[in-house]
Amino acid sequence: MQILICVKQVPDDSIEIRLDKASNKPNLSGVSMVANAFDTYALELAVRFMEANGGIVSVLTVGAEDASNTLKNCLAVGAKEAYSVQDPLYADLDGLSAASVLAAAINKIEQDRGQKFDLILCGQESTDEITGQVGPMLAEKLGTSFVSRAIAVNLKDSALEVNQETEEGYNVVSIETPSVVTVSKPDYDPRYPTIKTKMASRKAVIPTYTAAEIGAEVQAKVRYNEYVEPPKKEAGIKILEKDVTLAVSAATEQMKKDKAI
Repeated sequence: MQILICVKQVPDDSIEIRLDKASNKPNLSGVSMVANAFDTYALELAVRFMEANGGIVSVLTVGAEDASNTLKNCLAVGAKEAYSVQDPLYADLDGLSAASVLAAAINKIEQDRGQKFDLILCGQESTDEITGQVGPMLAEKLGTSFVSRAIAVNLKDSALEVNQETEEGYNVVSIETPSVVTVSKPDYDPRYPTIKTKMASRKAVIPTYTAAEIGAEVQAKVRYNEYVEPPKKEAGIKILEKDVTLAVSAATEQMKKDKAI
Protein backbone atom coordinates (compact mmCIF):
# COMPACT_ATOMS: atom_id res chain seq x y z
CA MET A 1 0.00 0.00 0.00
CA GLN A 2 1.42 3.36 -1.09
CA ILE A 3 0.19 6.09 1.28
CA LEU A 4 0.80 9.83 0.90
CA ILE A 5 0.22 12.39 3.65
CA CYS A 6 -0.33 16.02 2.61
CA VAL A 7 1.28 18.09 5.38
CA LYS A 8 0.74 21.81 5.82
CA GLN A 9 3.32 23.91 7.65
CA VAL A 10 1.56 26.25 10.11
CA PRO A 11 2.55 28.58 12.97
CA ASP A 12 2.97 26.79 16.29
CA ASP A 13 -0.50 26.98 17.83
CA SER A 14 0.86 26.57 21.36
CA ILE A 15 2.01 30.21 21.16
CA GLU A 16 -0.42 33.10 21.43
CA ILE A 17 -0.33 35.10 18.21
CA ARG A 18 -1.38 38.75 18.18
CA LEU A 19 -2.00 41.20 15.36
CA ASP A 20 0.77 43.54 14.29
CA LYS A 21 -0.60 47.07 14.77
CA ALA A 22 1.24 48.48 11.76
CA SER A 23 0.16 45.88 9.18
CA ASN A 24 -2.96 44.57 10.95
CA LYS A 25 -1.78 41.03 10.12
CA PRO A 26 -0.79 38.19 12.45
CA ASN A 27 2.65 38.88 13.90
CA LEU A 28 4.60 35.67 13.28
CA SER A 29 8.04 36.99 14.21
CA GLY A 30 9.70 34.50 16.53
CA VAL A 31 6.98 31.90 15.95
CA SER A 32 8.17 28.46 14.82
CA MET A 33 6.56 26.74 11.84
CA VAL A 34 5.41 23.19 12.54
CA ALA A 35 3.34 20.45 10.95
CA ASN A 36 -0.40 21.01 11.22
CA ALA A 37 -1.77 19.01 14.17
CA PHE A 38 -4.44 17.14 12.16
CA ASP A 39 -1.79 16.20 9.59
CA THR A 40 0.30 14.62 12.35
CA TYR A 41 -2.75 12.53 13.30
CA ALA A 42 -2.99 11.43 9.67
CA LEU A 43 0.70 10.54 9.65
CA GLU A 44 0.43 8.47 12.82
CA LEU A 45 -2.62 6.66 11.41
CA ALA A 46 -0.70 5.89 8.21
CA VAL A 47 2.42 4.66 10.00
CA ARG A 48 0.35 2.33 12.17
CA PHE A 49 -1.35 1.00 9.04
CA MET A 50 2.06 0.45 7.42
CA GLU A 51 3.39 -1.36 10.48
CA ALA A 52 0.39 -3.70 10.48
CA ASN A 53 0.02 -4.29 6.74
CA GLY A 54 3.25 -3.22 5.03
CA GLY A 55 3.71 -0.53 2.41
CA ILE A 56 5.38 2.87 2.14
CA VAL A 57 4.32 6.14 3.79
CA SER A 58 5.36 9.36 2.03
CA VAL A 59 4.80 13.00 2.99
CA LEU A 60 4.32 16.07 0.80
CA THR A 61 4.20 19.76 1.64
CA VAL A 62 3.46 22.80 -0.53
CA GLY A 63 4.24 26.43 0.21
CA ALA A 64 6.47 29.44 -0.26
CA GLU A 65 8.78 28.69 2.67
CA ASP A 66 11.37 25.99 3.21
CA ALA A 67 9.67 23.05 4.96
CA SER A 68 12.62 20.66 5.14
CA ASN A 69 12.71 20.64 8.96
CA THR A 70 9.01 19.85 9.16
CA LEU A 71 9.37 17.05 6.61
CA LYS A 72 12.42 15.62 8.38
CA ASN A 73 10.41 15.53 11.60
CA CYS A 74 7.82 13.48 9.71
CA LEU A 75 10.57 11.12 8.54
CA ALA A 76 11.73 10.77 12.14
CA VAL A 77 8.35 9.40 13.23
CA GLY A 78 7.82 6.80 10.52
CA ALA A 79 7.48 8.29 7.04
CA LYS A 80 9.85 6.73 4.49
CA GLU A 81 9.83 9.36 1.73
CA ALA A 82 9.35 13.13 1.66
CA TYR A 83 8.65 15.61 -1.13
CA SER A 84 8.49 19.40 -1.12
CA VAL A 85 6.97 21.91 -3.52
CA GLN A 86 8.39 25.35 -2.79
CA ASP A 87 7.75 28.50 -4.79
CA PRO A 88 7.16 32.20 -3.93
CA LEU A 89 4.00 31.94 -6.03
CA TYR A 90 2.49 29.77 -3.30
CA ALA A 91 2.70 32.35 -0.52
CA ASP A 92 -1.05 32.93 -0.21
CA LEU A 93 -2.94 29.91 -1.49
CA ASP A 94 -6.65 29.50 -0.80
CA GLY A 95 -8.35 26.11 -0.54
CA LEU A 96 -8.97 25.66 -4.26
CA SER A 97 -5.52 26.77 -5.40
CA ALA A 98 -3.87 24.61 -2.71
CA ALA A 99 -5.83 21.59 -3.94
CA SER A 100 -4.83 22.37 -7.54
CA VAL A 101 -1.13 22.58 -6.60
CA LEU A 102 -1.29 19.38 -4.54
CA ALA A 103 -2.99 17.51 -7.40
CA ALA A 104 -0.33 18.67 -9.89
CA ALA A 105 2.45 17.78 -7.45
CA ILE A 106 1.01 14.32 -6.82
CA ASN A 107 0.77 13.63 -10.55
CA LYS A 108 4.38 14.76 -11.03
CA ILE A 109 5.70 12.70 -8.11
CA GLU A 110 3.82 9.60 -9.28
CA GLN A 111 5.32 10.06 -12.73
CA ASP A 112 8.85 10.43 -11.33
CA ARG A 113 8.63 7.49 -8.94
CA GLY A 114 6.85 5.28 -11.47
CA GLN A 115 4.18 4.26 -8.99
CA LYS A 116 0.81 5.70 -8.00
CA PHE A 117 -0.39 6.35 -4.47
CA ASP A 118 -3.22 4.11 -3.27
CA LEU A 119 -4.32 6.31 -0.37
CA ILE A 120 -3.89 10.06 0.13
CA LEU A 121 -4.48 11.39 3.64
CA CYS A 122 -5.01 14.99 4.71
CA GLY A 123 -5.77 16.47 8.09
CA GLN A 124 -9.44 17.31 8.58
CA GLU A 125 -8.52 21.00 8.70
CA SER A 126 -5.55 23.27 9.34
CA THR A 127 -5.09 25.06 12.64
CA ASP A 128 -4.34 28.40 10.99
CA GLU A 129 -7.27 28.86 8.59
CA ILE A 130 -9.66 26.06 9.66
CA THR A 131 -11.59 25.83 6.38
CA GLY A 132 -11.59 22.03 5.91
CA GLN A 133 -11.83 22.53 2.13
CA VAL A 134 -8.58 21.16 0.69
CA GLY A 135 -9.26 17.44 1.18
CA PRO A 136 -12.55 17.22 -0.72
CA MET A 137 -11.30 19.63 -3.41
CA LEU A 138 -8.18 17.49 -3.86
CA ALA A 139 -10.32 14.37 -4.33
CA GLU A 140 -12.32 16.22 -6.99
CA LYS A 141 -9.13 17.33 -8.77
CA LEU A 142 -7.72 13.79 -8.74
CA GLY A 143 -11.04 12.14 -9.61
CA THR A 144 -10.93 9.76 -6.64
CA SER A 145 -13.37 8.63 -3.98
CA PHE A 146 -13.45 10.64 -0.74
CA VAL A 147 -14.20 10.08 2.94
CA SER A 148 -14.04 12.77 5.63
CA ARG A 149 -13.40 12.68 9.41
CA ALA A 150 -11.63 9.31 9.51
CA ILE A 151 -10.45 7.99 12.87
CA ALA A 152 -9.23 4.60 11.57
CA VAL A 153 -8.36 2.89 8.29
CA ASN A 154 -8.26 -0.91 8.18
CA LEU A 155 -7.46 -3.51 5.56
CA LYS A 156 -10.21 -6.12 5.18
CA ASP A 157 -10.25 -8.76 2.42
CA SER A 158 -7.92 -6.66 0.20
CA ALA A 159 -10.25 -3.65 0.56
CA LEU A 160 -10.05 -0.57 2.76
CA GLU A 161 -12.56 0.19 5.49
CA VAL A 162 -12.68 3.65 7.02
CA ASN A 163 -14.19 4.45 10.40
CA GLN A 164 -15.81 7.84 9.84
CA GLU A 165 -16.47 9.85 12.99
CA THR A 166 -20.05 10.99 13.66
CA GLU A 167 -21.77 12.63 16.63
CA GLU A 168 -23.15 9.24 17.69
CA GLY A 169 -20.01 7.16 17.09
CA TYR A 170 -18.72 6.24 13.64
CA ASN A 171 -19.76 4.88 10.26
CA VAL A 172 -17.84 2.06 8.59
CA VAL A 173 -17.22 3.01 4.95
CA SER A 174 -15.71 0.68 2.35
CA ILE A 175 -13.62 2.45 -0.31
CA GLU A 176 -11.75 1.58 -3.47
CA THR A 177 -8.28 2.90 -4.17
CA PRO A 178 -7.05 5.41 -5.09
CA SER A 179 -8.90 7.51 -2.55
CA VAL A 180 -8.51 10.75 -0.57
CA VAL A 181 -9.39 10.61 3.14
CA THR A 182 -9.34 13.42 5.69
CA VAL A 183 -8.40 12.47 9.24
CA SER A 184 -9.92 13.67 12.50
CA LYS A 185 -8.30 12.94 15.88
CA PRO A 186 -8.00 9.19 16.54
CA ASP A 187 -8.00 7.68 20.03
CA TYR A 188 -4.21 7.97 20.24
CA ASP A 189 -1.59 10.69 19.98
CA PRO A 190 1.27 10.93 17.48
CA ARG A 191 4.50 9.24 18.55
CA TYR A 192 7.68 11.09 19.43
CA PRO A 193 10.91 10.64 17.47
CA THR A 194 13.90 8.91 19.04
CA ILE A 195 17.45 10.24 18.96
CA LYS A 196 18.30 7.53 16.42
CA THR A 197 15.44 8.40 14.06
CA LYS A 198 16.16 12.13 14.42
CA MET A 199 19.78 11.64 13.47
CA ALA A 200 18.81 9.48 10.49
CA SER A 201 16.21 11.98 9.24
CA ARG A 202 18.78 14.81 9.19
CA LYS A 203 20.65 12.99 6.42
CA ALA A 204 17.57 12.63 4.24
CA VAL A 205 17.62 14.19 0.78
CA ILE A 206 14.21 15.70 0.02
CA PRO A 207 13.29 16.30 -3.65
CA THR A 208 12.02 19.85 -4.12
CA TYR A 209 9.86 21.01 -7.03
CA THR A 210 8.98 24.50 -8.28
CA ALA A 211 5.68 25.72 -9.72
CA ALA A 212 7.08 25.46 -13.25
CA GLU A 213 8.29 21.89 -12.69
CA ILE A 214 4.90 20.60 -11.60
CA GLY A 215 3.00 22.78 -14.08
CA ALA A 216 0.81 24.59 -11.58
CA GLU A 217 1.34 28.35 -11.69
CA VAL A 218 -1.94 29.11 -9.95
CA GLN A 219 -3.07 32.09 -7.90
CA ALA A 220 -5.56 32.32 -5.08
CA LYS A 221 -9.03 33.58 -5.90
CA VAL A 222 -9.85 34.34 -2.24
CA ARG A 223 -7.99 37.02 -0.31
CA TYR A 224 -8.21 38.04 3.34
CA ASN A 225 -9.22 41.70 3.55
CA GLU A 226 -8.95 42.12 7.30
CA TYR A 227 -7.92 40.27 10.45
CA VAL A 228 -9.76 40.95 13.72
CA GLU A 229 -8.75 39.70 17.14
CA PRO A 230 -11.51 38.05 19.18
CA PRO A 231 -13.06 40.34 21.79
CA LYS A 232 -11.60 40.10 25.26
CA LYS A 233 -13.80 38.51 27.87
CA GLU A 234 -15.32 40.92 30.35
CA ALA A 235 -14.79 40.36 34.04
CA GLY A 236 -17.54 38.32 35.68
CA ILE A 237 -19.84 39.47 38.47
CA LYS A 238 -19.16 38.12 41.94
CA ILE A 239 -22.04 37.24 44.23
CA LEU A 240 -20.88 38.13 47.73
CA GLU A 241 -23.88 36.87 49.70
CA LYS A 242 -22.83 34.19 52.20
CA ASP A 243 -26.33 32.84 52.67
CA VAL A 244 -27.13 30.27 49.95
CA THR A 245 -30.73 31.43 49.51
CA LEU A 246 -29.75 35.07 49.18
CA ALA A 247 -26.90 34.16 46.81
CA VAL A 248 -29.21 32.20 44.50
CA SER A 249 -31.75 35.04 44.58
CA ALA A 250 -29.07 37.64 43.75
CA ALA A 251 -27.71 35.49 40.91
CA THR A 252 -31.21 35.00 39.50
CA GLU A 253 -31.95 38.72 39.60
CA GLN A 254 -28.66 39.50 37.87
CA MET A 255 -29.39 36.98 35.09
CA LYS A 256 -32.84 38.50 34.61
CA LYS A 257 -31.26 41.94 34.42
CA ASP A 258 -28.79 40.68 31.77
CA LYS A 259 -31.66 38.90 29.95
CA ALA A 260 -29.86 35.60 30.33
CA ILE A 261 -33.11 33.99 31.50
